[in-house]
Amino acid sequence: MSELSLEYVYGINAVAEMIKHNARSIEQVYLQSGRDDQRLAAIIGAAQQAKIAIVTVSKPELLALLASSNSRDEDEVPNHQGVVASCRPSQAQDESFLDALVRRNDSPLLLLILDGVTDPHNLGACLRSADAAGAHAVVIPKDNAVGLTPVVRKVASGAAETTPLVVVKNLARAIKNLQAAGVWVMGAAGEAEQSLFQLDLTVNAALVMGAEGVGLRRLTRERCDSLFSIPISGAVESLNVSVAAGVSLFEALRQRQSAPRPSS
Repeated sequence: MSELSLEYVYGINAVAEMIKHNARSIEQVYLQSGRDDQRLAAIIGAAQQAKIAIVTVSKPELLALLASSNSRDEDEVPNHQGVVASCRPSQAQDESFLDALVRRNDSPLLLLILDGVTDPHNLGACLRSADAAGAHAVVIPKDNAVGLTPVVRKVASGAAETTPLVVVKNLARAIKNLQAAGVWVMGAAGEAEQSLFQLDLTVNAALVMGAEGVGLRRLTRERCDSLFSIPISGAVESLNVSVAAGVSLFEALRQRQSAPRPSS
């Protein structure tokens, strides 16, 4: 495979999780020479166990490797932490995966749907919150949204390898299919009278967050079963989408952990 067709995942947590969960996609691991770090030593051990080639390079060579790729934001100096993995591009999941997930899931489903989030840092942070809150998947539209880029992986800090990212061609249709399968779809909207804390999130639920500064698109909003707002008592009028997603997901986790368990 040519160098141009590879992705470069960087940062200790991102590379460690890639080795742990998707080692087969890794071509090589590049380590910065002269670094004596216990966490890097753990990565070396994991890479050796997975039979992944390890190459030691200088810091300028590591930066040049990232600069020549599309694995970073424009004008960003990547915080690579002394380790970079060259990987075959990973594929996100599709609608068939989502359908199977809904059918086979025994416990109440928890999904995060992002309506047109274009900032890779926000998507990465949403994946990290989704993983921490036990969400089963994050769903995004194919168009007008950021995908599973190396920057997303870096910000997600390993969550991109454990929480499925599902890309759908038509978000409104995907929502309709979820509803037909018994999933309650609840959209975040600042003007909604119903509070997040009034929702029953112990059921099969999909929480929908709108794009940065725009919110939910009209068609997405109309497809939701209900709308909710997050109470704010300070001077700010709204929350960043990744913060709003985190608050909402952890309210779902709180409710589910507090709910009475069925007697055996």
